[in-house]
Parts: sequence; structure tokens; C-alpha cells
Amino acid sequence: MIISDFAAAAGRFPGDISSLSPWEAVGQVEALVREAVHGLPDGFRLSGDVAVHRSAVVHESAVLAGPVIVSAGCRVGPGALLRAGTWLDEHVTIGPHSEVKGSLVFTRSAAAHRNYVGDSILGEDVNLEAGAVLANHFNERTDKRIFVRVNGLAVNTGLAKFGAVLGDGTRIGANAVTSPGTLLGPRSVVPRLGLVDQMASIAQQPR
Repeated sequence: MIISDFAAAAGRFPGDISSLSPWEAVGQVEALVREAVHGLPDGFRLSGDVAVHRSAVVHESAVLAGPVIVSAGCRVGPGALLRAGTWLDEHVTIGPHSEVKGSLVFTRSAAAHRNYVGDSILGEDVNLEAGAVLANHFNERTDKRIFVRVNGLAVNTGLAKFGAVLGDGTRIGANAVTSPGTLLGPRSVVPRLGLVDQMASIAQQPR
């Protein structure tokens, strides 16, 4: 299972992630984005390890704590927070008071209204309605390991923080929550107020 199973345009990321599983990419996303910051084409304004394309619109109250890349045509709203290895592909919208941490967000996707996206990958044209949360950590557990469900089996990601992988065209309804380790294929739909917990029904066996 590799990133392109969820994001067909995985090659748009300015670095080689084509052979990585989603959790492998997330596990090293800060280093991947930091390396990419210094190899971007013309058109970006660079401040330390934060790169913002000149055509992007970033509200003055937004906070960008690098490494962060904001690509052409993006919009980042008031009070938004981008941090810890976040890459926004072209024409991504991050709305007021939304937070994106350690995540890859592909073109035309949106987390536009008070969303949390933690240690996740959003494919192309993914939309999160207001208040949707991609949880990335089992606060309630002593065992913090995060597993994913692959072909009915539990696979250990080796991570203590890993949110969701949302395939191209996925829609997440308002105030819905995905539990850590959620994998949703292209064009998935989660209803408003929904909870996705893919590990609830199977035993967790390390692989």
C-alpha cells in the first residue's frame, strides 16, 4: 500500500514519496518538507524554513511554524495554524482557526472551517465540513501505538501520532471525527457527526 493508492497525483509533492506507505511518509514528513523547502522553483517567498508562493493569500493573523510550504493559489484564513512539516499543494484552502500539523494536502482540498488535521494525508479535492477532526493520538490509551486496517488485518504503523489518509474526492461531514489510523479510499463519504474507528472490530496484531 503506497500513497498513490489514495492520492493519484502523489508525484506533485516536491520530493520522492512514490514508494512510501502513507504512514512511512507521515513518520518523516517534517524532514521531507524541510528538504523540499530549499529546492522549490521561482515564485516562492522564503523565510527560514517557511515557503509561501507569491500568489497565495495568507491572512496576517495566521501562524506558519516551519517547515511549511504554501503553494500557488492557496488561501490561509484568519487564525489558522500550519506547523511541523505541512505541505499545501496548489489551490488548497485552510480556513479560519483551522490547524494543520505534519500533513500533506493535495490540490484543491479544503479544511475551511475550524478543522484539525493532524499527521495526515489528504488527496486531491478532499473537503472537510465545519468542525471535522482528523484525530492523530490515542489520548485515552496507555498503549499509544497506532495500527491501520489493511485487508482485514491490523498493521502496526510504528507511530504514536498518525491521523487519517483520505483518498481523492473524499468528503467528511460537519463535526465528524476520524480515529487515529483511518484509511479511506477515493471518493469516500463520512456523514455529519460520524465517527470512523476502523480498528474497533479487529484484534491488533503487530506486523
